[in-house]
Amino acid sequence: MENLIIAGQFLLSLSLLIVLHELGHFIPAKLFKTRVEKFYLFFDYKFSLVKKKVGETVYGIGWIPLGGYVKISGMIDESMDTEQMQQPAQPWEFRSKPAWQRLIIMLGGVIVNFILGLFIYIMVFSVWGEELVAPKGVKNGFAVNEHFEQYGFRKGDTFLSIDGKPLENALKVSKYLFLRDVKIIEVLHADGTTEVVNIPENIGKEMWQLNILEPFSPLFPAVIDSVFADMPALKSGFLKNDKVVSVNGIETPYWSDFTSKIKQAENTALEVVVNRNGSLVNLTVVPEEGKIGVMPVFVPEEVVDIEHKTYSFGESISRGSTAAYWTLKDYMAQFKYVFTKKGASSMGGFISIAKIFKPVWDWQIFWTNTAFLSIMLGFMNLLPIPALDGGHVVFTLYEMITGRKPGDKFLEYAQITGFVLLLSLLAFANGNDLYKLVMSWL
Repeated sequence: MENLIIAGQFLLSLSLLIVLHELGHFIPAKLFKTRVEKFYLFFDYKFSLVKKKVGETVYGIGWIPLGGYVKISGMIDESMDTEQMQQPAQPWEFRSKPAWQRLIIMLGGVIVNFILGLFIYIMVFSVWGEELVAPKGVKNGFAVNEHFEQYGFRKGDTFLSIDGKPLENALKVSKYLFLRDVKIIEVLHADGTTEVVNIPENIGKEMWQLNILEPFSPLFPAVIDSVFADMPALKSGFLKNDKVVSVNGIETPYWSDFTSKIKQAENTALEVVVNRNGSLVNLTVVPEEGKIGVMPVFVPEEVVDIEHKTYSFGESISRGSTAAYWTLKDYMAQFKYVFTKKGASSMGGFISIAKIFKPVWDWQIFWTNTAFLSIMLGFMNLLPIPALDGGHVVFTLYEMITGRKPGDKFLEYAQITGFVLLLSLLAFANGNDLYKLVMSWL
């Protein structure tokens, strides 16, 4: 049932974004008196689930949920209708229109995506506001990855400001380090002293290469919630609600202390003391691949103080604009890592995207995710790849600058090349998803 709810949210969000994106092409095409032959949600190879002709346009729903399209007369697109292109150009065709009109038609989809993302963010903050965790709202401070201790961070730190600006949401420090050009972070150490920590250049690249994308996480008690079958912890006698006291004689009051000792003890026996219903119990466990098979008890209210902030409609315009701006900027900053070996192996398809939705239907989360996907879709479609809007835009700009229009044969071959490239990337990304899914079952 949970998977159906996730799939339902993803399908609804995707359908909405596709229809509005294509509407962004459709409206300027009609305004410039360009004939639109088809308007489709999903692709209709061989047959359609639903279709109806209204005026000169066939509206329909295809059976292949990989996107959607509008077929504009006189344009080389995914329909690959080369026969039409061999006929004399007609006044209502795309190719007969001035370059500036064609440019607007091609940019219409991504413009709608960016405006839609902005609008949704504004409405989300206006209706629901947002939940924030102030710097001192992290009750026990943060656990710090060992690699980051060399820069001056310590266990129990509280983050006060970044680059001189007060920190509004302390839980986003790791994200800011990874995606933004952070120079300094002011921290309050557990001993009450404050320090300004200088951040080395290219810290994001370093985090990516070392696979340390969350160097900071709130400290919470080492209490076991679940013990997995066929794993060392079950065989060693760990039980639900055991509170870990020490590992090899060293106190481990927090979950990060406990897991750190486990990761360091590859195939080495650990002597663990747990508090079980008020009595101390000694257990011996040998980690396998840095794991013993336990999950922690995590009660957010016991770890952080969450503040709910509301916005007037006027305030939500500013807050939504900021969110839309940083969503695009952060996504662009992260996109560069796709072109690395690790980035290629971590590429995900529809399953990965669908996982951003929750197994319960929450409209705030649904609309927030839809805003993010809308901006992501706008950015991806602007990439200068033939078969994407960005590819058509590049060719049109070339024509406007040089006064020379690329030949139909060139555009046809470029479209085929781009389409093959996109299908290959789609197959690769979804193949990664399937591989990870199968491996999780083994």
